Amino acid sequence: MQSRFNVTGMSCAACSSHVEKAVKQLDGIQNVEVNLLTGSMTADFNENILSDDDIINAVINAGYGASSAQNAKSDKPKTSNDEVKQMKFRISVSFVFLMILMYVSMGHMIGIPLPSFLTGAENAVSFALTQFLLTLPIVIVNKKYYISGFKSLIHKAPAMDTLIAVGSSAALIYSIFALYQIGYGLGHNNMDLVHHYMHDLYFESAAMILTLVTLGKYLESRAKKQTTEAISKLMDLRPQTATVIRDDKEVTIPIDSVVIGDIVVVRAGQSVPVDGTIISGNAVLDESALTGESLPVDKTVNDTVISASISKGGYFTFKATKVGNDTTLSQMIKLVEDASASKAPIAKLADKVSGVFVPVVLLIAIATFIIWLMLGKDFSFALSSAITVLVISCPCALGLATPVAIMVGTGVGAKNGVIFRSAEALEHLHSVNAVVLDKTGTITEGKPVVTDIITANDFTQNELLELAYSLESLSEHPLAQAIVNYCKDKNIKITKADNFETLSGKGITASIDNIFCVSGNIKLFNELGIQITENTELANQGKTPLYFAKDNKLVGVIAVADAVKTNSGFAVDTLEKMGISVTMLTGDNQKTANTIAQSVNIKNVIYEVMPQDKEKHIKSLQESGKTVAMIGDGINDAPALARADVGIAIGAGTDIAIESADIVLMKSDLVDAVNAILLSKNVIRNIKQNLFWAFIYNCIGIPLAAGVFSPALRLTPMFGAAAMSLSSVCVVMNALRLNRFKAITNNKTIVKEDVKMKKTIKIEGMMCPRCSGHVKDALIKLDGVSNAEVSHETGLAELTLDKDISNDILSKAVTDAGYDVVEIL
Repeated sequence: MQSRFNVTGMSCAACSSHVEKAVKQLDGIQNVEVNLLTGSMTADFNENILSDDDIINAVINAGYGASSAQNAKSDKPKTSNDEVKQMKFRISVSFVFLMILMYVSMGHMIGIPLPSFLTGAENAVSFALTQFLLTLPIVIVNKKYYISGFKSLIHKAPAMDTLIAVGSSAALIYSIFALYQIGYGLGHNNMDLVHHYMHDLYFESAAMILTLVTLGKYLESRAKKQTTEAISKLMDLRPQTATVIRDDKEVTIPIDSVVIGDIVVVRAGQSVPVDGTIISGNAVLDESALTGESLPVDKTVNDTVISASISKGGYFTFKATKVGNDTTLSQMIKLVEDASASKAPIAKLADKVSGVFVPVVLLIAIATFIIWLMLGKDFSFALSSAITVLVISCPCALGLATPVAIMVGTGVGAKNGVIFRSAEALEHLHSVNAVVLDKTGTITEGKPVVTDIITANDFTQNELLELAYSLESLSEHPLAQAIVNYCKDKNIKITKADNFETLSGKGITASIDNIFCVSGNIKLFNELGIQITENTELANQGKTPLYFAKDNKLVGVIAVADAVKTNSGFAVDTLEKMGISVTMLTGDNQKTANTIAQSVNIKNVIYEVMPQDKEKHIKSLQESGKTVAMIGDGINDAPALARADVGIAIGAGTDIAIESADIVLMKSDLVDAVNAILLSKNVIRNIKQNLFWAFIYNCIGIPLAAGVFSPALRLTPMFGAAAMSLSSVCVVMNALRLNRFKAITNNKTIVKEDVKMKKTIKIEGMMCPRCSGHVKDALIKLDGVSNAEVSHETGLAELTLDKDISNDILSKAVTDAGYDVVEIL
């Protein structure tokens, strides 16, 4: 049996680990997964041995709260708006009172005047009591740290909250003790005592610890809210109603009421509510929400349709085959939830040592107090030494070591167009040794563009484009739009077309000046009896050829394809040089996938992958020992992004992909993924340095505080607090060095307009200047040929190209002009 639970009180990776261990100790438990960000837990257990209440009690006994989460997967996950608002309130209150407290406690040190009732030894009680009263609101709004910290200490599972609670409590308790000593001194006219303890007030230290930690927790709560929103947006894709045929009438019903076997109606502009098979009609469906592929798909009778697809045109009915939680979209939502839940929280280095650090410091403080009493020192001296140990061991530097470096690192990333959505992502990215790339919109531009224009017979390129523009301007198909956009840019003339007809999955026909014209694929031309030869070379290059004919004569071919981004190849090469393996994972066919992969030098290609299978490939890589980063831009990538150790979304991609990812590349440039990895390595190195110096500081500071070198060298609580502050400053200064990070750029990137290539053609059959003129005219008509120098005397044609043109296309142009090609160099 599997049950889901809400768990409260977890604040770090050590907490989630302790909850998991507590539940795993129960007899009958088969598997436990605890999600720190969502505050949830999934448990598989033998219901004959255990019940939900037994598991809840185990969590409570471990020091945390728990409750059953009924229907956790049927409802939208609750966002943590309330939690974010509460954290915002706490940080606001903390900062307001901290600023006033810092003014009162340290204003006089930098020459800022204080009110008269706070100055002088005679007003020492007012001075100390005012600080205490300003500290109280900060302590009250952040009482959670004390409750959680001391509770985990009682349950022998100290975590970061324990360090926070012990450290701030030490400063707070000693300051209260100093306040009483000041009152005692004034009452007994002992001004030396008053002067001594006026400088032993550390209320601001306690307040500073709580405020800084609360700021970090606030940022964490925002990340938690964004994580749950990803699943909510996935659910929003599903239509709320569906139109079905019942009793020979169209009826609109809630989507949950659709059952297997229902006949569902879909019109242009509507979303497909459930999975099924078309039984009548046809349409062009945009499946990009699920497949990630930019080109809509023609669908007709017996074709399968999937939920969340959008009809771009046409009318059809289909029989529902998968409904409710079995639809493709619902399964995808489940994958996002499960992959997110199974992702182990990253254990902070500070959390790992906290279980040893806290009790050791407490034991040292107690031992210091007892030893000094045994050596004959007075109570005040012994207590002061013990408190100094606690103050100097305050986890401020230890607590800042990670979050400050993370904060600076995320800021540097943002300046370079890389958005880290969580600290865990920035920490984890440095260990990635395998990158999986989606194709469409990630490696490629994500939209079709015209790549080749090939004329036939005696037609010119301009005539072909005019025909294509006139026909395709009436179509809404994305391939047609690519041609229309190209023609607009070239200022091509358009002619009105009549009797326009769309032939689903084949092409279009129309009349222009009462002449029958057609545009479409090879299948349509064969059906119409128009004799043409299929251009297999374009198809082999992953391009889609569209044939155009006028009066049953082939005018030419225009190829459309999804162009590779300029920097994709450079990014792939750089990742490989860093020792990171690169794999392309796409739903496209083998031919197109291999063509794109070869163009950017990717050796590992996985093609024709269904949306729900992408996550399985990521999991397979992880099981082979790889730390995987997934880069994608479509909703179909969401489960894979969630399953990957680090999910990276292209900024121009869908909202769902972005919400499911850990990192967003705002410039949609793969080079930024390389920069993200390099930045992560720098940040982790910086964190390790910070932690090293924080611990070294404690190793040196604690013996000094305990009085090991007394009386030659002994620290008071005041100097202990100063040393603690200095350690924090050192950590922050070291983290600020990350601002020197320089992002790499593709210096080899060449502006497209500046690309010039040369080719030489050896030609036989040219006998006179007229012959060379014919060849030149044939070559200069080709799209991409900017200049052609042809000589009948040498038998050579020297070409200057704006882009690469295949040798077959060049050879055909010369052959069609009536001459033979010997060789192309």
